[in-house]
Amino acid sequence: MHKSVFGVIGLGVMGKSLSLNIAENGFDIAVYNRSDYGEERIVPNFLEDNKSFENMSGFTDLEGFVTSLEKPRKILIMIKAGNAIDSVIEQLLPFLSEGDIIIDGGNSHYLDTKRRSDLLASKNLHFVGCGISGGEEGARKGPSIMPGGSPKSYKQIAPILEAISANDKDGKPCCTYVGKDGAGHFIKMVHNGIEYAEMQLLAEVYAILSVTKTNDDIAQVLAKWNTTDVSSYLLEITIQILQKKEGDHYLLDVILDKAGNKGTGSWSSKTAFDLGSINTMMASAVFARYSSSFKEKRIKLSKDLNKQVSSLEQPNVEVLLKAYRFARIINHHQGFELMNLASVENDWNLNLSEIARIWTNGCIIRSHFMEQSVAVFKTSESYLEDKTIFNLLTTSEKDISETIVLSLKNRTPLDTFWSAYNYWISMTSENLPANLIQAQRDYFGAHTYQRKDDDSNQFYHTNWLES
Repeated sequence: MHKSVFGVIGLGVMGKSLSLNIAENGFDIAVYNRSDYGEERIVPNFLEDNKSFENMSGFTDLEGFVTSLEKPRKILIMIKAGNAIDSVIEQLLPFLSEGDIIIDGGNSHYLDTKRRSDLLASKNLHFVGCGISGGEEGARKGPSIMPGGSPKSYKQIAPILEAISANDKDGKPCCTYVGKDGAGHFIKMVHNGIEYAEMQLLAEVYAILSVTKTNDDIAQVLAKWNTTDVSSYLLEITIQILQKKEGDHYLLDVILDKAGNKGTGSWSSKTAFDLGSINTMMASAVFARYSSSFKEKRIKLSKDLNKQVSSLEQPNVEVLLKAYRFARIINHHQGFELMNLASVENDWNLNLSEIARIWTNGCIIRSHFMEQSVAVFKTSESYLEDKTIFNLLTTSEKDISETIVLSLKNRTPLDTFWSAYNYWISMTSENLPANLIQAQRDYFGAHTYQRKDDDSNQFYHTNWLES
């Protein structure tokens, strides 16, 4: 019996697109989907719709699917993250052999990936937590791929993953070995956190410009921006969205202002809390989405307040551009700082320059700045250590503060712009009011404090009620 070199479980949007990408790159592939009620025709319809690919076979029987694969088997699971992954793994185990490789290509939490990796290692099986970014189009034409697991398992799946990934400007695949156990899914989680803030920043730019400009006007402004160093995939699609019409009306104007989320943004923020990393921009972006979800409450409170801004100020587009550039740098900085801390905490030895490189194409946060970041992290551990970037932030401080003042005058919420500004001010201030907080802690809880006039690292306690 002829054996396929790769298998895919789950023919949802991403599973289908990746399967076709793999087949188109010349690899013999087997696909599997359950045939429960409502899903009976998924596999046969997929094969019928793509019968030109003679190197693709389909199964609704799991044992037959596993048997059709050459050893060591390489199986990519593309189903919804959570308990379903554990269920599929449990169903697979009776049919697997020592050395087989299971790859989870969904948005699983990295701690779940670490747990599954340990479990399968105890059974002499490999588990790869693999972040995949690019959406449906990227999956079909070339995504950014972030695999984490053992180096041995990556070496065996690398020819396939690297063949189907996007390529950077030098023709290298946007796929690289990230690190052991949960590293791949951690990196994808941070990617999505950066994505949350990038999207919110553009929404806030739209909000402040739409006070005095039409959708076409805003699109023209952003089109000019997209020819500069702030160009990005998200900026590009925002321009297209602004111009899309449904009949005589802009489609954007009839889309309800309630944004959904799938959890990866909040995961990044929660993880930052656990690691002690400052992640204010991602958190602000998540909370902004939460705020949008309370549409009915917002309508009521808006009517109760009945507040009208007497006169609206026109934004200075050049000032706004500089503020936007400033905020994007802070967003990326916070994301890469989170990865840096996690790398030390988990002994992952993450290569930040290489991570930036695989994010230069195929993924949602690809941008000109990401291309610059590849070189930055070859010589620096942080964006703020790069003199050019630090000087740019320094000279742009007045622009983001001016933008925030304008938002106050026009009564426009700018959650992520505020977060970027506050982070910068805090991190570049020699003195913060934390001395008062430490005194309060010592007062009610005897938590002690250190003194500025003593560099011995000694801790002190004061009886604050003693006269």
